[in-house]
Amino acid sequence: MSRTRPAGDPATTFAALRKASRALARRVDRLPFGPPVAFTVNPLVHARVPHERFLELARPGIDALFLGMNPGPFGMVQTGVPFGEVAAVRRFLKVDGPVTAARSHPKRPIEGFACARSEVSGRRFWGLMESAFGRRERFLARAFVHNWCPLAFMDGRGANVTPDALPARHRAELADACDEALRAVVVALRPRMVIGVGAFATACAARALADDPPLLATVLHPSPASPAANRGWEAQARAQLSACGFPLPA
Repeated sequence: MSRTRPAGDPATTFAALRKASRALARRVDRLPFGPPVAFTVNPLVHARVPHERFLELARPGIDALFLGMNPGPFGMVQTGVPFGEVAAVRRFLKVDGPVTAARSHPKRPIEGFACARSEVSGRRFWGLMESAFGRRERFLARAFVHNWCPLAFMDGRGANVTPDALPARHRAELADACDEALRAVVVALRPRMVIGVGAFATACAARALADDPPLLATVLHPSPASPAANRGWEAQARAQLSACGFPLPA
C-alpha cells in the first residue's frame, strides 16, 4: 500500500473513510459473541451522523494516526467519536448530531449528546489535544484518530469487556474485520506514523499493517484503570510523543 504524502482531496478522503466505516459496521454486526459478552453496541450505526461528521474533518497526508482500542460507554458509544467525551467533542471538535436508540445494558444507557457522564479517557486525551493545539484545525492538519474495533462490549452486570478479553475464536473473526478497515483508513489518510494509544492498539497496527509497516509508536493509554496514567498522564504522554517524533506544541 502506498503512503506517499502529497496533498490530497479531503472529499475523496472522506468518501473512502465513510465507505470503510460502513463496511466495517455491517461486517461486525454479523459476528456472534458469547460469554463474557452479554451486550454489544455499535456506534458506527446508532451514532452514524456525528461519527461521519467527524470523519469529514479528516485530512490526508497527516503526520500521525492515533489508534485507540474500542469505544468507551460514555465516550464513543454516546458521540460516535473515538475517545469522544461529550463536552470535548462539542467544545474542541465542534461535532454534534442525532444519536438513535439502541439496545444496551440498563446501567449503560445510550443517551447521545445528552449523556451527563464524563469519560475520563476521553477527557484526558482530547483535553491534551485542545491544550496543545488550541483549535481543532491545527490538530487535524497533523493528526486524526481511529478506533481499531468499533464495538463496545459489556457483560451481564454492565461492566466493560475489552477486545483482548474475548474468547480466541471471537477475537480472530473480529481482528480480520478490524484489520481490513484499519488498512483502508491508512490508505485514505497516508499518515507518516501510527501511534497506538496503549500497547494493545500498537500490536493491532503492527499485525494489520505488517505487509507495508509505517512508523509505529505507543503512547500510554489515558484510562483511569491504569495506575501509571493516574500519575500525571499528560506529562507522560507529551514526553512519549516527543520521543517518538510527534512533539506537541507547548
